[in-house]
Amino acid sequence: MKVDTKELLYLHVQSSEKFVISYGMDFREFSHALTENLQNILLIEHKYEDGEFNVNTLMDYVPAEDLPNLLKQNVSQYRDFCWIDFEEASGLDELDGHEIAELLYLGHCKAHLRPPFYNQLNNRYVYLAYDDGWFNKVYYRYMDSFYEMLGNLLPLKLELLKKERTLLGGWRKKAEYASFPAGSLKQLTPMLVEGAAISFKKMLSTRAKIEIPVWVLGDFVNMDDMNEEYQALESRPSDALLVYNRKSREWTVEK
Repeated sequence: MKVDTKELLYLHVQSSEKFVISYGMDFREFSHALTENLQNILLIEHKYEDGEFNVNTLMDYVPAEDLPNLLKQNVSQYRDFCWIDFEEASGLDELDGHEIAELLYLGHCKAHLRPPFYNQLNNRYVYLAYDDGWFNKVYYRYMDSFYEMLGNLLPLKLELLKKERTLLGGWRKKAEYASFPAGSLKQLTPMLVEGAAISFKKMLSTRAKIEIPVWVLGDFVNMDDMNEEYQALESRPSDALLVYNRKSREWTVEK
């Protein structure tokens, strides 16, 4: 039985290779949680029909101004949805055959041949998803960007879990919950390196605070196996709590 991807967030951090494997975060949530707006993106694997075509890479791309249309799509239906951001369209024409082959390998194998950051593109991310939200692997040029994104994603999740708000129902202009400071979130790093689940399904909410439990699960690529491990552990005491104080609008990690 699947756990609702909105209610469970699994994260496995590989700091040395600058990527994070996740379950429970989709493209729309990721893009809204970034501290800086996405640049143009080169579509490596997709079924999006409104992109522009680049002759050098023989791939479609989406200019930054057209991203709102892509964000309206249900990209999980594409099965494979993989992209890399880039700064200027001229950079696409500077990629050589080996680099284009590396991009194709990224999309096909969801793995890198060498670190996937290119001077021609000045890319910050590589986003590789299968059934977007079920299995995602995101490379970060700077790992601090991951913690900043996560610090915005957690309150965003709380917003989206409200019955009156869904992904199709719009996004709040003013966040009800404060962001979780990236520096404080780094306290979770030892757990995230092992592979950890953050459960919104099991959170406790009172007038004074919200407590979101975190369990160490281990290293998973098969998310069915991850779900089974989570279900075996969710009745036990959590390994940590993410606590939000409603009055002070402050987050803390309690272990």
